[in-house]
Amino acid sequence: MRKFSSVVSNMNPHQKIFIAGHRGMVGSACMRFFQKRGFTRIITASRKELDLSDAGKTVAFLQCHKPEVVVNAAARVGGIQANQTYPAEFLQSNLAIGLNLVEGSRKAGVARLLNLGSTCIYPREAPQPIPEEALLTGPLEKTNEAYAIAKIATLKLCQTYRQQYGLLYHSAMPTNLYGPGDNYHPENSHVLPALLRRFHEARQKNLPVVSVWGTGKVKREFLHVDDLAAAVFHLLNLENPPDWVNLGTGKDCSIAELAKIIAATVGFSGRIEFDESRPDGTPRKLCDIQKIKATGWSPSISLAEGLAHTYEDFQHNLNSDSLRE
Repeated sequence: MRKFSSVVSNMNPHQKIFIAGHRGMVGSACMRFFQKRGFTRIITASRKELDLSDAGKTVAFLQCHKPEVVVNAAARVGGIQANQTYPAEFLQSNLAIGLNLVEGSRKAGVARLLNLGSTCIYPREAPQPIPEEALLTGPLEKTNEAYAIAKIATLKLCQTYRQQYGLLYHSAMPTNLYGPGDNYHPENSHVLPALLRRFHEARQKNLPVVSVWGTGKVKREFLHVDDLAAAVFHLLNLENPPDWVNLGTGKDCSIAELAKIIAATVGFSGRIEFDESRPDGTPRKLCDIQKIKATGWSPSISLAEGLAHTYEDFQHNLNSDSLRE
């Protein structure tokens, strides 16, 4: 069994780093983190400037800019509603992005690539907390199967490129993320931003009740995106990181508990109801984070602190008409 080192390689602030998906919540958090640490040669491209689903354009971009490190934070993402409504687009888009970035990086001579996925890659009935070894040991959750398959394929692509070509291409699988720059679409966003917006609007309109999808009994783990950015930097400093590693807090809460915390955060004092006709998704999805903790990283932002910060950002963007949705 390969042993993974916690010795750092000390990334140089003068290195050229391409952050794919820099305008999204994850990519923008990575941008902030690297910029605060003096990295000035960060390469970015908007969707208009680079279509990552186009293999030729992707490899040409990488060959032109010649980054030394690539961070794949680009993805088509959404909650249960979006995944169930657009499974073909979720599978096709994310497969194309993953394949083109990994193969394009190889052709362009990129020595290191960190691919970001999701813990939805694990089986619906995986043991809790979920170890990395649970991958491909059972059926996936049907409500996000298409997205998960694309992320599994990209993870395996990195693993095989590392094995066959000796390239340091590796992956990290974050749990549910939240924080500044999240998407607050009323129908297609993830559970936490969707609830944050719903409770905020209910308070603004003095509504007596807020309806929450599902039974409220399923459990989820939430990681602040700034903690994720710190983990990305940490992993890129490891000389011999695992092929893939879970990123989370090691703690979860029920959707009912989450709803109560969000209601208190935004100042909603009405009643919370649960619409059991709506799907719950995976019963529980808690990360085993022992592998990443063994290398020296651990999360630092509590859910209460992170939600307060996120709500401030939500209100600022709402007031300035810059809310992502």
